[in-house]
Amino acid sequence: MDIKKYIRNFMDYKYLLFELVKKNIKLKYRRSYLGILWTLVEPLLNMFVLTIVFGTLFGRDDRTFPVFILSGRLLFSFFSSSTKAGLKAISGNAAMIKKVYVPKYIYVVSAIISNFITFLISLIVLVGVGAVLKVKPTIYLLQAVIPIIVLLVMSVGIGLLLATLDVFFRDIEYIWSVATTLIMYASAIFYSTDRVANTGNAWIFDINPVYMCIANFRNAVLYGQPMNMVYFARSSVIALVLLVAGIIMFYKNQDKFILHV
Repeated sequence: MDIKKYIRNFMDYKYLLFELVKKNIKLKYRRSYLGILWTLVEPLLNMFVLTIVFGTLFGRDDRTFPVFILSGRLLFSFFSSSTKAGLKAISGNAAMIKKVYVPKYIYVVSAIISNFITFLISLIVLVGVGAVLKVKPTIYLLQAVIPIIVLLVMSVGIGLLLATLDVFFRDIEYIWSVATTLIMYASAIFYSTDRVANTGNAWIFDINPVYMCIANFRNAVLYGQPMNMVYFARSSVIALVLLVAGIIMFYKNQDKFILHV
């Protein structure tokens, strides 16, 4: 695999990538009256519902609990939506792939980047809620970008793997939907990890790279603490392994896509 060749190829198609990202964002909200404002409204509504269910009804009196929920929900939603978009990126663009030559990974990358952009916009809600609830920013807030980047790399790797599998095995869409539900419940989005740790099942968090990213993000934006370096190292290694595996698998099978889409 010639890395320099692929870098040059990527630069040659960077404008197409930009246009595909714009197209994906527009298509996502084209029939919505609020349009891209749903990027702000949807997580806010989810936060209210989850705060009522897991806060008020379960007796949580933590003033910053909505920030706890929102920070986890935003990161997981990006992971879930971006990997699902990446999964459908090749099969969903079958007509274009058959007519015009475009590096096929562009479709996967553009799908994930468009979700990443809407995720970044949705962080405005987190800033606003944090300000209302008087969550004090610290110097560790600067570290928040690190788990976000790790999660992005992980999503690209998984997206490439899923996109490849989806071409040959369409049931992967349903399997991944179940898998993301399991990952969500294992990511401590709306509950404290202390309760699970007391049952002797803390290992669930130690093998879940999505939770590791969420935990380090919360340390930066909510708790004002340095990141957990063990979680950072583990999640980074897993993200890089998934990215390399995704690139290799996609590269070896991309010439067969046109026969199956």
